[in-house]
Amino acid sequence: MADNATPNLPSRDFLKTERFYSKLGFAASYRSGHWLILRRGEVQLEFFPWPDLDPAENNHSCCIRLDDLQPIVSQCREAGIPEARSGIPRIVPPTRDISGLTIAYLVDPDGSLLRLVQNPPEG
Repeated sequence: MADNATPNLPSRDFLKTERFYSKLGFAASYRSGHWLILRRGEVQLEFFPWPDLDPAENNHSCCIRLDDLQPIVSQCREAGIPEARSGIPRIVPPTRDISGLTIAYLVDPDGSLLRLVQNPPEG
């Protein structure tokens, strides 16, 4: 297995976290009372318990770099995640960022921000 890093994000309730992300194609690959790992293809998210977390005060975030951004954005829409600039949860549709990258922003029910970044074409 190649070296890699995975984000560690807070969860107020592992079952609710797993249900939310399962609508986006993630499945549990590990679960205990103290840790949850969800996978979607090669993307892995790890969660630690934080039962008294205030989602509005959560400042955890990560980037998920994708060869094809559109499928997960479509899954967010199909899952009924609101397209909005505020509120929890929400999806901000993909736009071209000042960096030149196309990025969508997903905020999960615990207030964690996931930047969904379209990988630039190779060449």
